[in-house]
Amino acid sequence: MTKLILNSSFKRAFKLIIKRRPDLKTKIEAKLRLLAEDPYNPILRTHKLKGKLSGAWACSVEYDCRIVFCFEQNQETLEEEINLIAKYRTKNVRTGEKEKS
Repeated sequence: MTKLILNSSFKRAFKLIIKRRPDLKTKIEAKLRLLAEDPYNPILRTHKLKGKLSGAWACSVEYDCRIVFCFEQNQETLEEEINLIAKYRTKNVRTGEKEKS
């Protein structure tokens, strides 16, 4: 099982999403468990990102909710870890418009 590292931006985004959409909490937690077990599980739809987030990866929670992460190697143990960067929405829940990155 791969170790997940939650940074501050991920924690803030998680709290904000849960506050707006409490129904996503269990879905996000389930996806995080899957991500730790197998980052390339087809259920996650893991994919490489391009542009400003080049070098990062993302997996799907729902159509409009993603978990963004990077693969890193622990310098002490030399084991692969997953650094959870952020979770973002591609559309504003209230207006349905695309949110700015």
